[in-house]
Amino acid sequence: MRIAILGAHMVGKTTLAEKLYESFSDYEFYPEPYFELQEMGFNFSEMPTADDYIMQLEHSIKQIVRSNRNAIFDRCPIDLLGYALAVDNTLNFSSVFNKIQNVIKEIDVFVFVPIEKPDQILCSDSDLPELRDEVNNIISELIVDFDLKVIEVKGSLSERLDQIQSKIQY
Repeated sequence: MRIAILGAHMVGKTTLAEKLYESFSDYEFYPEPYFELQEMGFNFSEMPTADDYIMQLEHSIKQIVRSNRNAIFDRCPIDLLGYALAVDNTLNFSSVFNKIQNVIKEIDVFVFVPIEKPDQILCSDSDLPELRDEVNNIISELIVDFDLKVIEVKGSLSERLDQIQSKIQY
C-alpha cells in the first residue's frame, strides 16, 4: 500500500513518516522532494517561489510513479501544490491538475497532519508561521477539491501512529 503523509511544515509530518516507516519494515521510504532535489544539486531560492514548489511537485509525482506498492511518502503533490498556491495566488494550476489527479489515484492512504490548537510544535518567526497557516488551510481545501479520503491525525506521536494503524490494514 502507498501511504502519503501531508501537511504544512513544522507539524511533525516527517517524524510521523519516519516512525511509520519503522513499523512497516518492508516498505520503501521517500523523503520530501526538497531534500532529494537538494542532494541532486538543485539550489532553491532562499525564499522559495511557486516555481520551486512546482519543481518539487513534479519530483513528488516521479517518486510515486517509480515506487513499488509498499511505500511511504513524506509529502505528496497535494501539499506541494498548497505551497505553490500560498506563495503565488495568481498561479493557474490547471496545467498540473490532471497530472496530480491521475497520480494521486496511486496513493492508497492519505494521512493529514494539521496544525493543532494548541499547537503541538512551536513555530518561530523564522519558520514562517503565516505561510504555515495559509498552507494548512489550502491543504484542507485541496483535500475537498480532490475528494480525498484522509486519516486526519492529532495528538502525540504515539497517538498519531495508533490512529493510522487502527484505520489501515497492512
